[in-house]
Amino acid sequence: MIKNIIPKYSFLIGCILLHFCSLDAQKKKNEWIQLFNGEDLSGWTVKIRGHEAGINHNDTFSVKNGKICVSYEKYDSFDETFGHLFYKAPFSHYLFRAEYRFLGDQASGGPAWAFRNSGVMIHGQTPETMTEDQDFPNSIEVQLLGGKGEGKRTTGNLCTPGTDVIMDGKLLKRHCLSSTSETYHGDQWVTVEIEVRGSKSIKHIINGETVMAYTRPQLDDGTLLESGTISLQSESHPVEFRKVELKRLGKGKK
Repeated sequence: MIKNIIPKYSFLIGCILLHFCSLDAQKKKNEWIQLFNGEDLSGWTVKIRGHEAGINHNDTFSVKNGKICVSYEKYDSFDETFGHLFYKAPFSHYLFRAEYRFLGDQASGGPAWAFRNSGVMIHGQTPETMTEDQDFPNSIEVQLLGGKGEGKRTTGNLCTPGTDVIMDGKLLKRHCLSSTSETYHGDQWVTVEIEVRGSKSIKHIINGETVMAYTRPQLDDGTLLESGTISLQSESHPVEFRKVELKRLGKGKK
């Protein structure tokens, strides 16, 4: 009798352990990964036009008070030195989230269109593969814009350096397209989320509201983009980022 009971209990214990292991795996899958440690730029690589990858020209990117700061205090003139801060690992299926705000004055020599202008680049190339004088990585840009104090100026827009997407069933060849977001004036913090599902679909979400969606991100030659780098932009106006995090979604390489 005892011999018959022991295997049954062993099976039951095994099922319980398997259940809890499955719950633990699911919990880890749903956890937010902190891409920014709040202290320094560990895990990130700077690439600024006119310089090799890894050179943080004029300390464009820095960390202050737990925030990634993009500033131009050491610049005499911006002179088209567009920059990007790349996270070390590529991702494919994920939900990205960060808070950002614009503040201060635009750097001297910055183009008019770059006033309160930055962005999050996704599905991008690596910084090491960019040429020294390349302005922007081949990528999908979730453009971040601040208001000018009056009038409408949307954020969470789409720009496509070296890329294209499908929207409303058509191949989109325009370089930039405005979203349906509200306008955010002043120095307020705004939350941007980006839902990326490989080469299938991408959504831009601002303060909890989906403001743009499209499918089949691809290079100009038609090659579908299944994964790629994530980077934060430097386009001549001071901007700060905080709570830079990511949650993996479904199946994907990363």
